[in-house]
Amino acid sequence: MNICFVYEYYYPHVGGGEMLIQHLAEGIVRKGHECNVVTCLLPGTKRYEEFNGVRIHRVPVPRFADRYFFTLLSLTTVLTVAQRADIIHTATYNGALTAWIASKVIGKPIVMLPYEVLGRLWLKLGLNRISAIAYMLFEKLILTLPYNAYSCDSISTMDALVRYGIPRERTFLAYPGIDYDLFNPDKVDGRRKIRDELGIGNETFLYMYTGRPGVLKGVEYLIRAVPLIRQRIPDSRLLLLLSRKPYKKYTETLRLLSKLRGQDIILHETVEREELPLFLQASDCVIIPSLNEGFGFTCVEAYTMGRPVVVTKAGSLPEVVSGRYVIVSPKSPDAIADGVDKIYRGQYTTSELKRFLWEDTIEKHIEVYERLLAKTAGGQDG
Repeated sequence: MNICFVYEYYYPHVGGGEMLIQHLAEGIVRKGHECNVVTCLLPGTKRYEEFNGVRIHRVPVPRFADRYFFTLLSLTTVLTVAQRADIIHTATYNGALTAWIASKVIGKPIVMLPYEVLGRLWLKLGLNRISAIAYMLFEKLILTLPYNAYSCDSISTMDALVRYGIPRERTFLAYPGIDYDLFNPDKVDGRRKIRDELGIGNETFLYMYTGRPGVLKGVEYLIRAVPLIRQRIPDSRLLLLLSRKPYKKYTETLRLLSKLRGQDIILHETVEREELPLFLQASDCVIIPSLNEGFGFTCVEAYTMGRPVVVTKAGSLPEVVSGRYVIVSPKSPDAIADGVDKIYRGQYTTSELKRFLWEDTIEKHIEVYERLLAKTAGGQDG
């Protein structure tokens, strides 16, 4: 088979979605199939290259609003590359419309991968009402185009699609995987090293957040919980491994931090993925304060490293969490503080660790691709 992925960002761009697409594409190649990716040309990348067997075709776009220009400027490249493909696979949001148009023009089956589905949650994100409604309608437009199949990264995402009126039989569950070689507590010994670098003692209760300060990530609620946590756990610190993107939310986070005068908070740049297990091991607790999550990589990586986690009752988090954990209400500093305090006192839920394997993800997609091709060959609607 030859699979054509259409997605605005790909390697070396870093993110949960990009990681999922990269693992899937490279896994398909390892299984003996061909894989092409059409994506944005980002600074420092080549128009075309082959990486780990995947052929990457990059479309020149203005640096300003690159992902939006990708929708407008990528159609010619997508049509050319997809013409040789058997299946087109896209994801939310900015490559989806172009990929769908191409699939109709050249008559190829298309698979949609929605990382998360917000629906009416758009109206509760603090956006002005006109913007929130516009985003909600755009999401619905993208997701309800007639795709042949929908790859769901959680049951939560699958249920959200069904609420949009998408037939459940067109959806399939394919959890993303975790790199268990990298996130292996038996291979990592960094607690003392990282704490020395941060200037904190082993007795300090260190709770941690890592990721983007995006509108759905709930970082502001965690920051507002810090004084409440300090009241309950005097010798405690929050470690923020915080990305500078999106820049607007990052600057808003800095303003919020300035009001707390930086007390009890260590602001740190994000680290290379290979270093993340060291920081997870150095923490006593990991917080995922999201308003929604399609899968929740940080949650799974943290408990795989043996760290207890506080997660919100949002999206897939209650579905994928395991190990030692506390589930709290989203958008609530008080609830987050309660959750951290419960971890500190050992009053958490305990369960057997859940495992998510990339091999399972890849095999499930190949199975669906083959079924779609068989239906196409038989003249049936996928």
